[in-house]
Amino acid sequence: MSTNVLRTADGWWAVLDDRAIPVDTKAVTTAELLADRNAVREAATSGEPGTPVADLVALSPVTTPCRVVAQMVNYRSHARDSGFTGEIPPTFFRKASGSVSGAHDTVVRPGHVKFLDYEVELGLVMGATLPVGAVVTEQDLPSYVAGLVVTNDVSARDVQLTKTQFYESKSYPTFTPTGPYLSLLEPDDFAHLLDLRLKLSVNGDLRQDRTLADMIVRPAQALTLLARFQTLDPGDLLLTGTPGGTALKAPPKAIEKIGALLPPAAKWKAFFKSQARNPHYLHAGDVVTATIATPDGRIDLGEQRTPVTDAT
Repeated sequence: MSTNVLRTADGWWAVLDDRAIPVDTKAVTTAELLADRNAVREAATSGEPGTPVADLVALSPVTTPCRVVAQMVNYRSHARDSGFTGEIPPTFFRKASGSVSGAHDTVVRPGHVKFLDYEVELGLVMGATLPVGAVVTEQDLPSYVAGLVVTNDVSARDVQLTKTQFYESKSYPTFTPTGPYLSLLEPDDFAHLLDLRLKLSVNGDLRQDRTLADMIVRPAQALTLLARFQTLDPGDLLLTGTPGGTALKAPPKAIEKIGALLPPAAKWKAFFKSQARNPHYLHAGDVVTATIATPDGRIDLGEQRTPVTDAT
């Protein structure tokens, strides 16, 4: 069974139901904690009464700096929403690790961003070095991936689309809420990954709801493809794509064809004028809730609850 780990300003905690037991470790970074998993196991089996989880302030269980890599259009439902047809080439992009924030921290919309979007994603936390040239099979996955986290790939769509710039549009501070838990997996847990269900709600309105069975490129294949050019180390984070249901959706084909005939400035002006009528983008005062878990609770990554505010 997986073990959930919480990080606070005071250190690391093994979570058992609604209680948290301090982990006796000198680890400061996620990589150091993963090298001291025996300390986590000892805390989880100590029998100590612990502290109520509700009394703790969770920090991101993925410490920074680290590599943050993400997959683009990796769920069939998201591909449909985005207007893709046919085969979709696997694509990766980087996010600044300065965008990583806690699971209950406020998401801050920069003053120049009008179209702020959400993307719940399963995050893979590396437990071993993935060298360039590695080939990862399903059976190998436990050798490379130590655990899982809930992430939200918050996106400034007006920056992303007009500049075709993923790095900037997804890298502002607070744009990668992560946690609350790092769920450390045992080898047997990996057989249950496809049962994981990703859910995201805004102000209680369910927007995204899919299992990993909707995923196009699954984790082992993704790591193999990434290893063609990218090394990952313990504590690094791979976001594995989002299901359908984001605020941004492709326009109808007829509108898209008309837009293609316009000069770029006119095309984007018309597109964002239509998007201004879309109520699903995030605004100050909204609260985003995200969860990832299997139906039987064998793997449960906890709940993110992030309010949204505007930069001052």
